[in-house]
Amino acid sequence: MKLVKNWHQQHVENLSFGSRIADKVATGMGSWRFIIIQTIIVAIWMVLNFVAYVAHWDPYPFILLNLLFSTQAAYAAPIIMMAQNRQNERDRAQAQADYQTNVEAKQEIEALTLKLNTLEVDKLDKIIRMLEEMDKK
Repeated sequence: MKLVKNWHQQHVENLSFGSRIADKVATGMGSWRFIIIQTIIVAIWMVLNFVAYVAHWDPYPFILLNLLFSTQAAYAAPIIMMAQNRQNERDRAQAQADYQTNVEAKQEIEALTLKLNTLEVDKLDKIIRMLEEMDKK
């Protein structure tokens, strides 16, 4: 028996290595875990720079920290956009699969309706014949 794959399974199998990484990065960066960890790191960075009397590696206004954030944003934005583009492709594939399912269901319903109508007409014809036969007797 041949296993038929749905649209999602086909989409996942067709993803390249880079696409899989981009999806994981976008998922990670869009999580509360990432926000909390990054907030903790920034707070530690600032506290250590305020407390350090001699070795300020990034004194106020934290230019190195701003540079790190800019670099992170420069890489994160295109990666997230790639993931969003793939999400749009998945949505289109799902919409197409849903449409095809609806078309097939409509065709089956129409066929069943015709069959029921035929059965109904046949029954009515049989009842009319029986009534006509009863009138003749």
